[in-house]
Amino acid sequence: MAGEGGRLWGGRFTGKTDPVMESFNASITFDKRLFSVDIEGSIAYVKALEKVKIVSNDEMTSIIKGLEMIKEEWLSGVFKLQPGDEDIHTANERRLNELIGNVAGKLHTGRSRNDQAATDTRLWLRGKIMSLKGHLKVLIKVFVERANQEKDILMPGYTHMQRAQPIRWSHWLLSYAWSLKRDFERLEDISKRLNILPLGSGALAGNPFNIDRKFLAEELGFDNVTNNSLDATSDRDYVAEFMFWASLLMTHLSRWAEDLIIYSTSEFGYVLLSDAYSTGSSLMPQKKNPDSLELIRGKSGRIIGDFTGFLVTLKGLPSTYNKDLQEDKEALFDVCDTLDGVLQVAAGTLSTLKIDKQKMSSGLVPSMLSTDLAYYLVRKGVPFRDAHSLSGCAVKMAEDKKCSLSKLTFEDLVSISHAFEADVMSVWNYHESVEQYQSTGGTSLDSVSNQIDLLFDWLNSKE
Repeated sequence: MAGEGGRLWGGRFTGKTDPVMESFNASITFDKRLFSVDIEGSIAYVKALEKVKIVSNDEMTSIIKGLEMIKEEWLSGVFKLQPGDEDIHTANERRLNELIGNVAGKLHTGRSRNDQAATDTRLWLRGKIMSLKGHLKVLIKVFVERANQEKDILMPGYTHMQRAQPIRWSHWLLSYAWSLKRDFERLEDISKRLNILPLGSGALAGNPFNIDRKFLAEELGFDNVTNNSLDATSDRDYVAEFMFWASLLMTHLSRWAEDLIIYSTSEFGYVLLSDAYSTGSSLMPQKKNPDSLELIRGKSGRIIGDFTGFLVTLKGLPSTYNKDLQEDKEALFDVCDTLDGVLQVAAGTLSTLKIDKQKMSSGLVPSMLSTDLAYYLVRKGVPFRDAHSLSGCAVKMAEDKKCSLSKLTFEDLVSISHAFEADVMSVWNYHESVEQYQSTGGTSLDSVSNQIDLLFDWLNSKE
């Protein structure tokens, strides 16, 4: 490697780089984690070079053997970075030259770090997505299994943080299982657009040596190749789309965490976190803090920030490759590392959570059945708008009498409307209330059981 400091780009540069600029320009401190996929891409590329006679079979064998030695050095922790290793591509090629000599210089023929970096990032993210899908599937399974085990437990449902109607605890659990299922499916969809190969696009104009890009795609497990070299080297849609996906996933998990933080307070007492996923106070011995849930809620802001920052980086770039695109990796790595922890902690927190059935039951109050009182009148032939108004009158009467809605007498209700009959007193039953919601997606036992079956079937299809 010739030029300033032996750099890949150094041929026309004679002056030394400012040390501060050298550090500012380097990405090796974070992109070294791409060492394995960088080597994987290089092995495929040298095979393609051999197919068009740029390297001989012996040279290909030597390069592949050297690359495999470098991978072992990385894996065993003995690879030593040098001051001139500004990125993972430079580091690996420099070491290859040390191991096998000048023939290493043939590896980069027709290839640019632009298409190389884009390929490495896609390869790395493809592997990370497989891992994240596994963690997400485990979390969804925890939601569904808990719902299946605790189908009969009732709790208040809330809108505007006010008690609204009785629901099943399992129905609440499943509401998040369904949103996470959508997240899983979005990730599968992103994977299709991610799995397109940019290698063979060169710096921006393409490859002049008739490299077989379909062969490269097959070697590296890509579904297809990019169709425009300008687009291929600059495209980071897959990074932005993945980070948006992560932001939406974290939004769902943050809302779930917020629910449980509220439900775990002394004022609610519906749930109790395991000691393994909570901490105490350094000052107040009685405290049990839901730190696992608070961190999930907090880290949602971190991931949304990574996504927003990268989107701002992209929005002003001219076409093809610009050094700004180096900023994709730290944000992407941070998102993936954060999600790795969040998904596993979320599954652990939920699987070890204890619920207080009595507290949930005591949260049910007769006023939550005022809608049921209106539905009673509807079943007697009263138009809903009228029934709603009459039920409101009953609520107002109970407030005026300073008693609960269920303590109104039959005579009280008849004074509001003669549509009320003696069987109206059967309305004050929480189990009967939830059982009326039999339609698909409702909170009745049959509906909840059907949801569980559907989700179990879906989970089994992903094995």
